[in-house]
Amino acid sequence: MKLKYFFWFVFLSIFLNAQEQNSFELQNEKKTVIPFKLINNLIFIPVNVNGAELTFLLDTGVAETSIFSLENQELKLASLEKIKFSGLGGNASIDGFRSDNNIARIGKDFVNYTLTLFIIIDQDFNISSHVGIPVNGIMGYHFFKNHPVLIDYTSKKITIYNDKELFKKKVKKFDELPISIEKNKPYIFADVEMTREKKSSKLLIDLGNSDPIWLFPTLIKDFVYNRPNIDDFLGRGFNGDVYGKRSRIHNFYLGNYRFEKPLTAMPDEYSIQHVNLVENRKGSIGGDIMRRFTVGFDYTNKKLYLRKNRNFDDPFHFNMSGLDFRQDGMEWTKDMVNLPTKNNNNASSGIEVINNSLQYNFVLKPIFSIAGVRKDSPADKAGLKKDDKLISINGKKTTDMTMEKIMEMMKSEQGKTINMVIQRKNQEMTLSFTLEDPIPYQEQE
Repeated sequence: MKLKYFFWFVFLSIFLNAQEQNSFELQNEKKTVIPFKLINNLIFIPVNVNGAELTFLLDTGVAETSIFSLENQELKLASLEKIKFSGLGGNASIDGFRSDNNIARIGKDFVNYTLTLFIIIDQDFNISSHVGIPVNGIMGYHFFKNHPVLIDYTSKKITIYNDKELFKKKVKKFDELPISIEKNKPYIFADVEMTREKKSSKLLIDLGNSDPIWLFPTLIKDFVYNRPNIDDFLGRGFNGDVYGKRSRIHNFYLGNYRFEKPLTAMPDEYSIQHVNLVENRKGSIGGDIMRRFTVGFDYTNKKLYLRKNRNFDDPFHFNMSGLDFRQDGMEWTKDMVNLPTKNNNNASSGIEVINNSLQYNFVLKPIFSIAGVRKDSPADKAGLKKDDKLISINGKKTTDMTMEKIMEMMKSEQGKTINMVIQRKNQEMTLSFTLEDPIPYQEQE
């Protein structure tokens, strides 16, 4: 991470009152529209911080704005104060810094002149390699707190409203649900049906979680894991890797909407021991539920608005390979291309001859490798190992793929054969396995 620290002052902040500190304001009478990238159910937005063009994960599950990677970019930061972070993961805390009075711009009209940033200096906390694009930080509460926000997952556009009547008109035909804002995060009550009995459960609406649902077994009375279930790596938090179990539940209800047999992740007690949970929270609703709607957030009036979109009936697919992937940067590769050339020998006759010749075109392409292998998974049984470099999948070069495309292949269909060419210690190997869902929902006895 390349950081240059400068002590500087934003004189405009002197004239702002305390309630306006660290607030995004819309410099437009009605609304502004922000495009985003959607990768693995997660939203990534462009943010300009002190003149540096960065990419942030938009995450309702975090209260503050954090930076954890700059990928060789330089960023001027205001005065720094050393602090410690805590959250998901097994470790007690990690070191970092706080920087106040920074300027952030999202699009042309959404501006924060007094942004507080938390800088994570732990190089292991970096999601870029698992997403496939450079990601510099995470933004949460301060994006949503002052203005109604509408997220359209199908057009990949976010609309921020200054005109609240215009927002109300837009969501007039949406389902309106009450939410609470606690510790600067949105919570909602939904019904979880593990087998046959519905239980009303308080859940965090967590756009920074790509799974459909998380449940915390240690916080749920008489919790019994559905069978079958598997032990799995669930993700990475501020304090390290998060492990637990995955299975499916019978039904999940959000307002008037029902989801059949959704995938559910259940972190172990060790992974959530340092999380400061709000009272009665039982888990989270993640991006694989929310992407099935056009979603409106109105933090001021504590409302959530939902209207189902074309993704609503998508099945809940699971990565059946058992592989976790990472992108190990980029490398120069040479592609052979046909280059038309002119032969002017017959120019006097008015005839132009085109000859095809070959030329190598050097381009930067991604390198992918295996970050982890779930025990007893199809890939594990086939002999794939952590740190194997990917060369091709089913005859297609991985340098021509994206992380999202690779993950789609691993979730595609049960019974599909995956042929992988990998490189291990300078030796190429071809290994094959068949995709198999290890956690199909079964009626519990």
